[in-house]
Amino acid sequence: MLGRRELLQLGLLFGGAATLLQSPLRSALADSATMRLFWFGSPARAERTLSVARLFEAANPGVKINGEVGGNDYWSKLTTMLAGGNAPDIFQLAPSRFADYARRNTMLPLGDYLGSTIRTDKLMSGVLDLGAVDGKVVGMPLSLNAFALIYDSVAFEKAAIAPPGPTTTWDGFARLCVDITKAIGRKNVWAVGNGARYSYAFEAFLVQRGKRLYGEDGRIGFDATDASDWYGYWESLAKNGGCVSAEVQAMDKLQIDSNPLSTGHAVMAIAFSNQLLGYQALAKNRLGITSLPIADAAGPSGLFYKASLHFGIASTSRQPELAARFIDFFINDLAAGKILGVERGVPINLDVREAVAPLVDDVSKRSVDYISSIAGRVGAFPPQVPIGASEMEERVFRPIADQVAFGQLTVAAAGEELVAQANRILRS
Repeated sequence: MLGRRELLQLGLLFGGAATLLQSPLRSALADSATMRLFWFGSPARAERTLSVARLFEAANPGVKINGEVGGNDYWSKLTTMLAGGNAPDIFQLAPSRFADYARRNTMLPLGDYLGSTIRTDKLMSGVLDLGAVDGKVVGMPLSLNAFALIYDSVAFEKAAIAPPGPTTTWDGFARLCVDITKAIGRKNVWAVGNGARYSYAFEAFLVQRGKRLYGEDGRIGFDATDASDWYGYWESLAKNGGCVSAEVQAMDKLQIDSNPLSTGHAVMAIAFSNQLLGYQALAKNRLGITSLPIADAAGPSGLFYKASLHFGIASTSRQPELAARFIDFFINDLAAGKILGVERGVPINLDVREAVAPLVDDVSKRSVDYISSIAGRVGAFPPQVPIGASEMEERVFRPIADQVAFGQLTVAAAGEELVAQANRILRS
């Protein structure tokens, strides 16, 4: 999460970014053929990304891509580089932080490159909206994912209970959770984690009600009643034995390896579709994937496509044209797509997706097939998350849900507290 001092530094620096872009220093270095690329992720992602960089270099003699991989310190490093005027030409952003960085003018708008340097004719319809902030495309989505429910297929087979599916309602899901927990019959093993603390699950719940987690104005798009209904659902499920205990849920750090499904305390996980690979790598049994429960079969699904990650071009880049060419190569080149596979998510270029599909393993194919299966059910992409969304996730959603789970806060009080805290953070 960006600290307030760091945000101030970014605001001061990039408020004058347009002036910097026209500086003599930038003009003098414009012919340089070296470019920096900065991203975060696993060693496997690093290997794939660097392989694409080498492929791009081979296709563009004289060009050199310097790849840099960040770990747990990625965000602090990126902020320091941006504030210090030493930004990488291209950097990777997570959707939860994308709009925050964009609104601080750290990235170049891509409008001058789209349809020319960056080819768009083979991209999935509407995908550029995922990279738009305040009406301008400032980041390129690298891949797609969506909300999903991941489940242990073997556990359901042994219990002789049908797993959840696209038509499962929230009420039906609650009954299923209680039934599968009883059928498993093992101490400290439940159906699912306590979803009250997952803001993305709450967002699907809200979309099904015709609302949003955040509105176009950067404020919350729900009220205390919506929040209380959400907390009440999970409190009831916990009391009936359908989701994990407060103690187990508190150990979940919103990482794949700490989710109750991965630690052996649950047989389902509310997650994102591209995380199926990570969950399957830790699971002994075959995992299935389906969509989240719905409020009503005739109503909205609560689903929409999300960008797994974005690439942005630094507004101070000395090589913006080269950076745009690399992004084009990264998303549109068939050979690059085959190297990248679906590690970052499902490709946004339809030809690349078709070329990659036969090459991926069974687990990756399940993820790709899921994205394709919901095409007729997804709704419009919501407004980009506002500044303060990361703080909301870490300091509000999880703590309030945990307080309810531990009996420290009533459902009604939790709903009021969530709204009050959200209004405080998003207006500061």
